[in-house]
Amino acid sequence: MELLTLLFILLLSLGAGLLVQWLPMRHQPMPTYPQRAPFLGGGTPDSHAWSRYHVRYYPMTLLLIAFEMEMMFMYPWAVVFVETGMKAMMEMGMFLAILSVGIVYAWREGVFKWQ
Repeated sequence: MELLTLLFILLLSLGAGLLVQWLPMRHQPMPTYPQRAPFLGGGTPDSHAWSRYHVRYYPMTLLLIAFEMEMMFMYPWAVVFVETGMKAMMEMGMFLAILSVGIVYAWREGVFKWQ
């Protein structure tokens, strides 16, 4: 009996929700084309939405990720450094050295020069 009551309440609330959504839409006229056009600009796009980015964005993105990873590992390291001392300092030095090698390589390849 409880399940039947629950089902009845669910169907009643679903029907009331659909009725509340359907009634206002029934009385509104169809919007004109200028009202349906995109809000800002209003013109047709010059390129397709699935067009690819230029390849020069990818190295910059990889460098951003490298710097973000550095910061992500340095915050917990600061807590561990208090407990372990010099061992944590050497581990962070190795991590930063490896990251620096990648940044120096990117610099040599001209990633930082925007053309």
